Amino acid sequence: MSFLVIGECVADIVREPGTADVVHPGGSPANVAYGLARLGRDTTLLTQLADDDAGRLIADHLTGAGVRIAVGGSPARTPTAVVSLDGRGQAAYAFDIAWTLTADEPPATEGPVRHVHLGSIAAVTAPGAATVLALTGRLRTTATVSYDPNVRPALMGEHGPAVARVERCVALADLVKASDEDLAWLYPGESPARVAARWLALGPAVVLVTRGGAGSLAVTRDHTVSAGAPPVAVVDTVGAGDSFMSAVLDALAGRDRAGLAELGAADLAGLLARAGAAAAVTVSRAGARPPDRAELDAALAAG
Repeated sequence: MSFLVIGECVADIVREPGTADVVHPGGSPANVAYGLARLGRDTTLLTQLADDDAGRLIADHLTGAGVRIAVGGSPARTPTAVVSLDGRGQAAYAFDIAWTLTADEPPATEGPVRHVHLGSIAAVTAPGAATVLALTGRLRTTATVSYDPNVRPALMGEHGPAVARVERCVALADLVKASDEDLAWLYPGESPARVAARWLALGPAVVLVTRGGAGSLAVTRDHTVSAGAPPVAVVDTVGAGDSFMSAVLDALAGRDRAGLAELGAADLAGLLARAGAAAAVTVSRAGARPPDRAELDAALAAG
């Protein structure tokens, strides 16, 4: 089966006190596409890239893992995010990004698209978000859909309309993954379980919540399952949630909507364990570098 990921590429300029800036390929959807390809999945990324040094760095990074890139318009410059790391490796972001994706038709893929992933800046930022949602709406008649809001408060605008845009994407999705920080910004004071119930009522079959070192949570209409995070020495947290997402999509590959709705408690526990192991590998090294299948299997065996 083929995966189609729709969303932004970003050059992450990682900044730590006392060291020189280091540029890493990034952008949440691009990281998910890269993670899927690293796990051996046929993956196409519909995105925007400028013909500049950062754009070429990102393109080489993605194609080196096997990602097929489809470009829907070229911005004047490749988007950047200055990623400032604190003493614990936690990341804060400052963005220079525009999103003007244009595409009248889905890109060509190796096989039929059976899953579409969208998220982050690209799903809620005009004018390109209209293209993302229109394509997803067309493709979901024959493909399942996942969504990760990956909230960036500095880019979200007024809170109420931002929540409405996120919920529109949730309603298109069969599976949604969000961090506890995303939920705290979107729904201040509400528990992750309550937000999961709200989102399930909009249409998804599965809601996943990542909680950093506290582990993760999976919620369906019939089950609620939690998992701890594997012990790991954290280098930085860049791309951890995206690695979690790509491992989830890999594990669920081939399940249609009915199959997602039928996930049992044991299925969800195994899913969280596998995705948590992928995230642990990623935070153990610099940049958004998710594991390949051999590394993921080794991490699971060691855990």
